[in-house]
Amino acid sequence: MSRPTESPNTLPPVQNREEKRGDQPGPAKKSDWFLWISILGLIALGAVGYFGYVRLYAKAAVSSSAAAESPSGGSSSAGDSSSSGRGGGRRGGAANIIRVVIATAAQGKISKYLTALGNVTPIKSATMKPQVSGQLMKVLFNEGTMVRQGDLLVQIDSRPYEVQLAQNQAQLERDQAQFDNDKVNLQRYETLWAQNAIQEQQLATQRALVKQDEATIALDQSQITADKLNITYCNIAAPFAGRVGLRLVDPGNYVQSGNTSGLVIVNQLQPITVVFTITEDDAPSMLALIKKGAPVKVEAYDREMKNKLADGTLLATDNQIDLSTGLLSLKALFQNPNKSLFPNQFVNIRVNLATKENAILVPASAIQLSGPGQGNYVWIYDEDQRTVSRQDVTVGATENYQTEVLTGVNDGDVVVINGVDKLQNGMKVIAQEAGGGKPPEQRSPLN
Repeated sequence: MSRPTESPNTLPPVQNREEKRGDQPGPAKKSDWFLWISILGLIALGAVGYFGYVRLYAKAAVSSSAAAESPSGGSSSAGDSSSSGRGGGRRGGAANIIRVVIATAAQGKISKYLTALGNVTPIKSATMKPQVSGQLMKVLFNEGTMVRQGDLLVQIDSRPYEVQLAQNQAQLERDQAQFDNDKVNLQRYETLWAQNAIQEQQLATQRALVKQDEATIALDQSQITADKLNITYCNIAAPFAGRVGLRLVDPGNYVQSGNTSGLVIVNQLQPITVVFTITEDDAPSMLALIKKGAPVKVEAYDREMKNKLADGTLLATDNQIDLSTGLLSLKALFQNPNKSLFPNQFVNIRVNLATKENAILVPASAIQLSGPGQGNYVWIYDEDQRTVSRQDVTVGATENYQTEVLTGVNDGDVVVINGVDKLQNGMKVIAQEAGGGKPPEQRSPLN
């Protein structure tokens, strides 16, 4: 049987063509591509607009800043604008003029002080240690309070020593009775020996017995005295007026006479001393001040050298300089009325060596250091030319942010105290007087 012949132009059924077209992925729609391109274009346009705005705003800010820093307060001329475009006007323009703060040198009084580090040391300090052994019965002080001389601090059980005292007193009475009897017998033997009724040896033996009784009575009396002393030691009192510390032993504990830590420490606070040291280079100035005969005033300050704690006078100096440190130790006495000085406290000591009148004073911030071994200098401001010039100076003492200038600056000269980092000789500056709102180191001596 023959197969029927199919025509080449014959198409498959419609259903079969749709099934084959659904099996393969079709092309993307044109509307989706247009949407994405529109979003990217808007983003690029926004970025260009933002950066353009920022650039224009920054240029306007720079122009307004240059106009504000101009000495005349106005804008630059057309010639300046053209030259700034070439780079020459910016080097000589008003934008590079440095602003400085100035102050006027003036005459005043200044003192030369010697400063040192000191340690507060009480004149009297006692660690109350038990002299007898026994149970600690009472603690009669409040920790950290002031006590007077003779105030009772602690009590140790005294009953064992009272019993011992009673025994020794009874022993004394017995030995006293034996002594009285032997003394009567001695008188009898002396009478009999005078009548040749007894031998001399018997009389000598009785005399020795009486002396033995006297020694026994003396021993009993010393034991009684020791017992009374031990009873006294059971009551520990303050040896002087001062402040007690924290108690080292609680009631109920058994303490011994060999205890090294003690029961409590008492320190005298009024008056009190400060031991401080100075270098051997400063020793001649201090000794010269002592030789004048007047009391040497000493001031005590806190660690930051801001608050004065107390005023005192120099009490004594050591008789030698420490070879290992090259320091001389001194001691100052302070009445300490406010109890501001505390034992073992570290303080700063200041001694006025000399006071100079009519000294040329400038703020300490005006003094500049050239370098090691090159000395100091200041910047002098010329009010007419509005320029600055460098001037070498020799400085003296410094007090309260003011420095004495020995040479280089005269009364009435104007010095720069702030903004000196980029100054050069002959440079024009914009000067401003130091006002009351400035820090102390930036104020004029006249303000």
